Amino acid sequence: MEEHIKSAGSIRDTSINILDIIHQACNNLQITTFKRQIEACEHLIGKTPLIDVAVIGQFKAGKSSFINSLIDMRLLPVGVIPVTTVITRIKYGEKERAVITHFDGTVMEIPLDALEDYTSEAKNPANEKNIEVVDIELPSLQDYDGLRIVDTPGLGSIFKYHMEVSENWLPEVGAALLAISADRPLSENDMASIRELIQYTPQIVLLLTKVDLLSNDQKNEIVAFFKDTLRKELNREFPIYLYSVKDNVEKYRHRIEMELLVKFSVNRDLEFRKILQYKIKSLAKTYRSYLEIAYQTSLKTDADRESLRLQILGEKTSLTNIQEELIVMTRAQAIHTRTNIDKYLDRFKEPLTEKLIAKLENDMQGWRGNLWKLTRRYEEWLYEQLVSEIDNISVTEHKHFFGTLLKAQASLERYLASFQAMLGVNIERVLGVKMVPADWKIEITEPARPDITIGRVFDFHCDLLWFLIPMTIFGGLFKRHFVTQIPKLVYVNFSRLAAQWEVRINKVIEDIRKQAATYIRDEIITMDALLSKASGQTEDIQRLISGLDSQLIKLN
Repeated sequence: MEEHIKSAGSIRDTSINILDIIHQACNNLQITTFKRQIEACEHLIGKTPLIDVAVIGQFKAGKSSFINSLIDMRLLPVGVIPVTTVITRIKYGEKERAVITHFDGTVMEIPLDALEDYTSEAKNPANEKNIEVVDIELPSLQDYDGLRIVDTPGLGSIFKYHMEVSENWLPEVGAALLAISADRPLSENDMASIRELIQYTPQIVLLLTKVDLLSNDQKNEIVAFFKDTLRKELNREFPIYLYSVKDNVEKYRHRIEMELLVKFSVNRDLEFRKILQYKIKSLAKTYRSYLEIAYQTSLKTDADRESLRLQILGEKTSLTNIQEELIVMTRAQAIHTRTNIDKYLDRFKEPLTEKLIAKLENDMQGWRGNLWKLTRRYEEWLYEQLVSEIDNISVTEHKHFFGTLLKAQASLERYLASFQAMLGVNIERVLGVKMVPADWKIEITEPARPDITIGRVFDFHCDLLWFLIPMTIFGGLFKRHFVTQIPKLVYVNFSRLAAQWEVRINKVIEDIRKQAATYIRDEIITMDALLSKASGQTEDIQRLISGLDSQLIKLN
């Protein structure tokens, strides 16, 4: 027992030493690229050995349904559109409770039956309540003490709402269950998720959900396809678990509990040390390549160092030129945003108009009162109908608005990858050092949902005239006037919808352009410091590398 505790303390001490070396190098050599990974490792060292088992995957992979089935409670929201809007963490506790933590630091406890008001996209759209994380404690999870099951917004729902969701939260992951739906198995997005997860955790499990859609032969065929593809693409094998919330639930759940969750819980300290080792070693490996660049540069004369800087960075790394290229690249997409949205929404205008007219003619049969009352009733009715119908279209169809955003994101990621590749090739050619690239990821925040407006039905004030107008005679005329308003208001509000989404989407395009520019700027600043300011630091850099290597040996 003492040896076990000593080993745990040794891992922590060694990890702290490695981070101390990295901090020294950051300060001495102005390396700014690794802030997020360093923070994640520091957080992991400073916490109790509680392992986050994150359920990650593309939109509609069945993550929330799986967790509900696993804990045997319908706790998390599920639906046909993206529903999970914030990170939700579930662990053992002596009593049932749910605690909401907001981004401003305020904390509040809520009843479990109110959870959906805070975690679902329908009742907390775009996380407008500014919730950072929801923590749930359940006595029924005593067998999993020491684990925290984490539900995340879908990686494939395009947008991430705040800092601590999905991809940007990956450095915190202790173990990952990557949910993959049986109706669209192992897409390129799933492969990309696996490649990214490999950077952060040694514990990756593939969870094939919705297997009730498959025959036994199809299940075997898909599992064989998974194994073959992963061996070819990644030269690795991963545990694969089948799951269904409809058929053979107990059988599937028992296997996951016994082989994965209970094992993690019983061997929590050992598993925690493995995770900490993995994250620290991954960070140190990348960081060491940067120190090696600084070391090789420090051996050169001042004239040689300037020549190396020009050979490696060259004219392509002019921040002004890069900014201009990124602006041109993103604006070329942004100018088409409104046109694309309008074109897509055209298909909904006429059907909605016809639907509202038919509904109005039916509903108005029961309306009674004078012109003032009818007008107010109509305005309220039309507002409610447009809000319901157009908001539903906005929620269910907005993924079709994102063509320009996705193209801009893809262009920026290609640009970043090209920039990294250019640096890597130049560094290896000039210095003979194989650079391990830093983890760069474009983060996107979802636009807020648009609003609806209803103008005045009449161009004059009818409030004082209603008693002069006999509705028994002119009622039909005014009803026809109400009907004629509908096409115009449908058109106006679709135009508002398009305009508001255009503003929001183009703002996101501008935001991700700034992110890309910041990534490149930080890398240029880091490389410039490594290539031009290593003079006189050869021994210090060598000492940092030796210290890093000696600490890494202790981790093995």
